[in-house]
Amino acid sequence: MSKFSRRRVLAAAALSPLAPLFSPNIARAVAYPDRPIRVVIPYTAGGLAETIMRMFAVTMEPRLGQKLVIEAKPGAAGNIGTQEVSRADPDGYTILVAATNNFVINQFLLKMSFDPLATLAPIAKAADVPLVLFSNPEVPARTLGDFIAQARANPGKYSYGIPSLGTVNHLLMERLKQTTGADITAIPFRGSPEAALALLKNEIQLFPIGLSVGVGHLREGKLTALAVATEKRLPMLPDVPTIAEAGFAGFTASNWWGIAAPAGTPTEILDTLAAAVAEAQKSPLVVERFAKMGLLVPQLDRAAFTASLKPEAGQWLETIQRGKIAIR
Repeated sequence: MSKFSRRRVLAAAALSPLAPLFSPNIARAVAYPDRPIRVVIPYTAGGLAETIMRMFAVTMEPRLGQKLVIEAKPGAAGNIGTQEVSRADPDGYTILVAATNNFVINQFLLKMSFDPLATLAPIAKAADVPLVLFSNPEVPARTLGDFIAQARANPGKYSYGIPSLGTVNHLLMERLKQTTGADITAIPFRGSPEAALALLKNEIQLFPIGLSVGVGHLREGKLTALAVATEKRLPMLPDVPTIAEAGFAGFTASNWWGIAAPAGTPTEILDTLAAAVAEAQKSPLVVERFAKMGLLVPQLDRAAFTASLKPEAGQWLETIQRGKIAIR
């Protein structure tokens, strides 16, 4: 066949309705995934994120037809693993499972060479860890309103614990202080168990933390639950009002876990992964285990999760700037 004839054949093929099927981009999307998917968790192995992803994998792997290879990459408040994913090839074979801080807080508190809002493509919110404001029963307050009133009347008398500086737990309380004018001292601890023990001893008087940390002590009457930082009351704590119901509107927060890929990952791949996550979240295993662990299944699709990030980041940035909060 002459060169001229070959050109005519190729030109005709390009104009054919079947031509899009031969597009490299579409072929890649149709074939995805054709090998195992690396899941980077920017914290130490064995934590909540790994537990969640191993539950999800039971449903996700059969749907995707590939294994999820979970890899811990801890360090720098989760920034090392998060940055590694942000710099990975945007082909859907390296994804991130990280906490709220890694998406919408750390960039305002730490020196970072990347902005996760720009370098990551959100896939799904994996889980919500609803925050409960636990208090010591020795404190003469049974509602959040009473606690705030007493704190305002006794500046510096009360303190609250946080797992570490710059966390959602910390910023939620600082925002509440900024709004109410209450003088409550923040006491950082090296993790939740240490802070919970201090609360039981009344060394601190308030601890905003996930339900699972304090629910056992709550049932034994060793702690009091003043409010929950969710939009609606928790099914596990139907008698505990939300912060809004306690008289402080606009205070909803959770230490959620999100899944993302490098920016530039094709939409078809992001949708494929998001659909696999959504199916896993509906599985009986996940629903049952989440309820036992005090976790909530997020009711957001990929578009809604993506749209929620910048407003939440703006909220925490305002709190940080107004409170002149810094991590030294």
